[in-house]
Amino acid sequence: MKKLVKSTVLILAIMVATTTFAQDNKANNIDNSNIALQGYSPVSYLDLGIAQRGLKQYKTEHNKIVYYFTSSDQKAKFDKNPDKYLPQFGGFCAFGVYAGAKFRPDPNKFIVKDGKYFLYLYNIELDAQQLWLAENNHNKLLSVANTNWKKLSKTYN
Repeated sequence: MKKLVKSTVLILAIMVATTTFAQDNKANNIDNSNIALQGYSPVSYLDLGIAQRGLKQYKTEHNKIVYYFTSSDQKAKFDKNPDKYLPQFGGFCAFGVYAGAKFRPDPNKFIVKDGKYFLYLYNIELDAQQLWLAENNHNKLLSVANTNWKKLSKTYN
């Protein structure tokens, strides 16, 4: 009986430790390998205004999330000031967050505004970037999205 209790306590301790140290993917749009932005470079979005897939040889980890870059210069920029280059809403679709849900965006659909970049869902039925732009009121949409994100960042959705 003592052995069973010890084994149960050990298993529970391992589960708690794993849960505590595992990457919190509630607030970050990452896959099982903890790769952000589907491998696209956050520096390319913000500094160049284009979507570019990063390369494995130029990668870094920030808060247990992996980011890829197109060059060593991009990697160095990110490493120097990672918070500047993090995607808004954890890399989820900005319009989805505005609407109260988390959707995985198309990494080629984005807007750069006020030193930040916002990603958008795009599929055969919906172009969320165009819906955002059609509203013609970035600040209003952003205000609602920021309010919604406070709750959404804590859910798996």
